[in-house]
Amino acid sequence: MARPGRKKRIALFVLEIICLMLFIGGLYVYGQIDTRLNKIETPQLDESKIVTNVTAPQMTGYTTYALFGIDARSRNAALTAQNSDTIIIASINNDTKEVKLASVYRDTLLDIGNDTYTKANAAYAYGGPEQAISMLNTMLDLNITDYVTVNFNAMVSAIDALGGLDIPLSYAEMVFMNDYCVETSAETGKSYTPVELPDPKPENEEEILGTYHLNGVQSVSYCRIRYTASMDMGRTERQRRVIGMMVDKAKAAGIATIFNIMDEVFPMISTSVSKTEILNLIPSLMGYNIADTTGFPSKYKFADVKNASMVVADTLEENVKELHKFLYGSDENYQPSQNIVAANAKIIELVGGADTLVDQAPLASNEAGTSDEIVWQGDGSGNYDYNDYSSDSSYDNSSDYDSGSGSSYDNSSDYDSGSDYSGGSDYSDGSDSSGGNDYDSGDYDNGGYSDGDDGSGDSSFDDGSGY
Repeated sequence: MARPGRKKRIALFVLEIICLMLFIGGLYVYGQIDTRLNKIETPQLDESKIVTNVTAPQMTGYTTYALFGIDARSRNAALTAQNSDTIIIASINNDTKEVKLASVYRDTLLDIGNDTYTKANAAYAYGGPEQAISMLNTMLDLNITDYVTVNFNAMVSAIDALGGLDIPLSYAEMVFMNDYCVETSAETGKSYTPVELPDPKPENEEEILGTYHLNGVQSVSYCRIRYTASMDMGRTERQRRVIGMMVDKAKAAGIATIFNIMDEVFPMISTSVSKTEILNLIPSLMGYNIADTTGFPSKYKFADVKNASMVVADTLEENVKELHKFLYGSDENYQPSQNIVAANAKIIELVGGADTLVDQAPLASNEAGTSDEIVWQGDGSGNYDYNDYSSDSSYDNSSDYDSGSGSSYDNSSDYDSGSDYSGGSDYSDGSDSSGGNDYDSGDYDNGGYSDGDDGSGDSSFDDGSGY
């Protein structure tokens, strides 16, 4: 019979072995992560170019990052970077570890820097992350100093590594997702199977029909849709939904899956956050959770300027107050800085007055020579087209962008030349991009579905390509 003291020593020895194994395992995992972090591009951020409002409140107890999604395809050589068609502000409560995400709508009319007013997504193209961060700081009373930029190829790889996502779809989303999949697949070199459309198509094409298991190509294509009745507002909501699903699946994934994601995705990430900072964050990452998401501006109207539809905050001051309340729980004592008040007045002046704003997105023509990249300079030089980027308008031919009426793609005049998605000759049979009857014509650069090389950020295939 073994003595009690001997049993105690054996138990202690076993415990020490287990602790040692865990320690060695932890060092191994730490080393593997450390090695993989070298794959992330960490360019030196020129902090001298980042502008903030000196009178803006400093939100203590929170860490705020700017997340930019860009397209991996080529762009206009005159630009320093690509448009960030996905712009997300991430606010982290340092105590509760709650994360809140706010998407900035790509077509929001803002001063992107140096008194230059145009669509928000152009800031990144004009001056890289520094200018995009500066736009967020000066236009939204923020104090962001760090960013993360990802291209849509990274999203495809990450979702595939996680085994895909189960996403609820409407008939309209199925149609446009199938179409976007054609290019997403070509760009990433990854395959997909089109979702089979129900026949007959439902009377309410915006109603959710069920949950579908989507792979990376399909999920990213789903995130790029902005031609349903919910427009860009729906696109950004889809993006945030997918991000939440990915976070949940990643938390439950095994270490081998996480390593696989790192190997695939890290080379497609650029960030100002140092490797040391990332390593310090890792032990507490499992405690973070996405508490809520929203879009900015939350109250908006539209302006039609030179055939370009602009989203105009109604008003900028009120929307910035709502944003701060959402991100930081700011009370009624917070008042937007004078810079926000002045910017709102300038925006209203540029669109021709508050009485010109409308509740629904104006229709944009697709006539040759028009451009929806509208830029105003503060020096009184008026309106001009920056290098006349594009001969195609972002919303295509006529009635596709009608702000929630539920008929944005069934009026016989949207998405191309009359044989659109309602005519029964194209997407109703599931043969989405092959017929040439609608918005493909064999490719995606004939006016409506541009190939994105125009640099404007306003062709349909560059609107959500990122994260």
